[in-house]
Amino acid sequence: MTRKRRPSFDSSQLGFTFEAPKPVSMPAELAGLDAMIAAAVGTVLKEDTRSRHEIAGAMSALLAEEVSAMMLDAYASEARGNHNIPTHRALALVAVTGRFDVMDALVRRIGAALVIGEEIILTEMGNIDRQLAELKARQRMLATIAKPMKRGGH
Repeated sequence: MTRKRRPSFDSSQLGFTFEAPKPVSMPAELAGLDAMIAAAVGTVLKEDTRSRHEIAGAMSALLAEEVSAMMLDAYASEARGNHNIPTHRALALVAVTGRFDVMDALVRRIGAALVIGEEIILTEMGNIDRQLAELKARQRMLATIAKPMKRGGH
């Protein structure tokens, strides 16, 4: 009986979460990341409705450099460790396919999270809310010790 190999990238765990990712710092915490990235590339290619030739063409146009379907096949192969996708092409693949969920899952491995487009406004709003809460707490604390200002003997 042969067991099916578990893919290095688990697409069932995609989706936004507010859980803060933990930065990596221990030895070998990123071991196998190359296979995970290859599997992620494979997932993106498999789940897109376009052919690999079409995706490669869109990437080529975006990057102004030749990307072939054969290159995409190599990047998607976990067994071909000497054909890892360069970062600029991985980013182009995400841009062309809109698979920000896959990129988010990958950057969470290193302790980061992806904010897309105008989501940055929501992030800033949350930060402003925290700043206001801190200022209100400081105001309440000062109110307990503040006395009216008196100048000139009055």
